[in-house]
Amino acid sequence: MLRLLFSLILCQSLFAFAAEPIKHTIEVDGHPMALWQKSPSQSRAVVLLLHGRTYSALPDFDLQVAGENLSFMDRLTDLGFTVYALDGRGYGASPRDSSGWLTPDRAVRDAIAAIEWINKKEMTKVHLYGWSYGSMVSQLAAQRRPELLASIMLFGYPFNPERHIKDKHFDYPSAPLRQANTAKHAASDFIVANTISTKAIQAYVDQALTADPIRVDFKNLHEWAEMDASKITVPTLLLQAEHDPLATTPLQLDLFTNIPIANKWWVVLAEWRSCGIA
Repeated sequence: MLRLLFSLILCQSLFAFAAEPIKHTIEVDGHPMALWQKSPSQSRAVVLLLHGRTYSALPDFDLQVAGENLSFMDRLTDLGFTVYALDGRGYGASPRDSSGWLTPDRAVRDAIAAIEWINKKEMTKVHLYGWSYGSMVSQLAAQRRPELLASIMLFGYPFNPERHIKDKHFDYPSAPLRQANTAKHAASDFIVANTISTKAIQAYVDQALTADPIRVDFKNLHEWAEMDASKITVPTLLLQAEHDPLATTPLQLDLFTNIPIANKWWVVLAEWRSCGIA
């Protein structure tokens, strides 16, 4: 299963056109959360996608561009997977927490609630895929509730203790900053020339800013200190992009070395041009 899911990263969707995702609204501790779904006619397994720090599920995983097939969700369903994607609290179609803040612990508890909801609906364990910050949430979900998961896939894993763990008494602002996301920032991940069209980059910028005009505010970053690779007990696929400036080799090495089980892969994705994706 991990080998097949790894192959999905390497090429774009075969779809000529895509169906709209189904939106579910699930209640997590009384808070509504948007959970998006695409499904094939017959399903071979179930995957849940967790997005990164800044932009929500649909811009990241269901990018729709006229004349191009770039949706990861479509590619998964094309190959027979039922796929869900969660909008974190304050992202996309999920409203902000009443406090205005998101914390690592809250993000993990929301993800676990979504996994439990999917497991009950689909009657099977979930393959959990986390991108960037989502990979950190995925790791903690796997540490806390391994019995819910078939595997985890961590792509763009950026966890750096010096950068992400702050003292419990760090002086956060008294109120969330609610800063606007910008077109420049939305386009900043596309750092390798000629791997994606200018039209697709602009489509991503437009869709990302429409879905997520305001940056979500995190606090209590010391909660990332719970991360401990030695507590991962489910099959793990670690994906590292060759030119990713945040998911550096030393960070991947530390994670991979300390996972205690044998069923683990670490794959570096070299610059990839033939499919037209970054």
